[in-house]
Amino acid sequence: MNNMIEKNLKKNKKTDFREMLNLEGAKSKLKNEKVRKRVSFVFQIVLVLVLSALTAILMFQSVTMQESSMEPTISIGDRFFMNRLVYNVSSPKRGDIIVFRTNGSDDAALHIRRVIGLPGETIQIKDGYIYVNGQLYKEGKDFPAISNAGLAANPISLEANEYFVLGDNRNNSEDSRYGDIGLVPKRYIVGKIWFTLSPLKKIGFLKG
Repeated sequence: MNNMIEKNLKKNKKTDFREMLNLEGAKSKLKNEKVRKRVSFVFQIVLVLVLSALTAILMFQSVTMQESSMEPTISIGDRFFMNRLVYNVSSPKRGDIIVFRTNGSDDAALHIRRVIGLPGETIQIKDGYIYVNGQLYKEGKDFPAISNAGLAANPISLEANEYFVLGDNRNNSEDSRYGDIGLVPKRYIVGKIWFTLSPLKKIGFLKG
C-alpha cells in the first residue's frame, strides 16, 4: 500500500512539474508574442514616417516670393509649399499660380506668376483688357486695367506646351508681355503654388 501511495505521489509530482513547465512555456510564448506585436507596430510607424518624409521631399519644396509682381495676392517674403509633381500627371490650368524658370538651368531664378494663356490659344491685350481667342477674358478677381500691353499689343499665338503668364500686379510685373520672361514652355515649369507657410495670418491652402 505504501509503495502505491509513493508511486502516486511521484506521479502527481511529475504531472505538477509538467503542468508548471507548460504554464511557464505558455507565459513565455505569450510574452514573446506581445513583444513581436510591439516591435511590428513600432516598425510600421517608422515605415509610415519614412515614406511620408520621402513623399514630402519628392512632392513639395518651399519657395519664397522675391518680387512684387503678384501683389496683392502674394507679397514679398511670403513662403509657400510648391507641388513639384502635379504637372507630371496633368497640365497647368488657366488661373493656376505656377513657379517656373526662364531657362532650363537649375541655377536660373524662380519666378511666380499666374497662367493666363494655354497652348494653342491666341492672347492679346487691348484697351487694358485681356482677350483669349478674340474673346474678352473675364477674370474672377478685380484686377486693374493693364496700362502697358507690351508684346501682347499684337496677337500672340501659343504653340504646344507654351503658356502665357501675368503677374497679379498687372502694372508692375515682368511677365509674358516682356522679352526677359516671354512665353513659358511647360518644361521650364517647376511646380504649382499649393500651401502658404508664412506669414502666420495667411497659413493655409492658397486660394488663387
